[in-house]
Amino acid sequence: MKVLLQKNISKLGSIGQVVDVKPGYARNYLLPQGLAVQPTEANMRAIEAAKQQYLEELAKIRSELEAKAKLADGREVTIPARANEEGHLYGSIGPAQLIASLAEENVFVDPEHVVLEQPIRQVGTHEVALQFAEGILATVTVSVIQLGGQEGPVGGEGEAGSQPAVEEGEPSDEAQSDGDSGPAL
Repeated sequence: MKVLLQKNISKLGSIGQVVDVKPGYARNYLLPQGLAVQPTEANMRAIEAAKQQYLEELAKIRSELEAKAKLADGREVTIPARANEEGHLYGSIGPAQLIASLAEENVFVDPEHVVLEQPIRQVGTHEVALQFAEGILATVTVSVIQLGGQEGPVGGEGEAGSQPAVEEGEPSDEAQSDGDSGPAL
């Protein structure tokens, strides 16, 4: 069955193309979802107008992405992270941390644009690619530095707050454990 595509469908075709599909696929999916119509003369003219509008929108979006790539390309961001003496991070730096660091410099990037095969797990300088669209690339230099200073114990309260205060006049547990039943005379 021949249908006229109203939207781009991966592995099938692009807007305005007449493609041959199985009747069940057209009847049960493409036509009810509004992805395709019957290839009549009136539908062909309407799709051509929609295709022109789509191409104009696509060109506008592409120019915006090129401007973003130009703004981001060559940027250097510094991300502090906790690491051990060898420089291995206790966690990792992923796209979310990179996006937050770029946002601090007024460069706004979507997570799907960050091309990071593995999260960064080492202190040092790393090159990270940003792919905004096919053919629109940028490179960002990420410097991961070790946070300064050691953190205290993880237990919350320190030594001073762990023992309850004993008021004057009350016998303490330590005094009674010596075997004395009362104050010495």
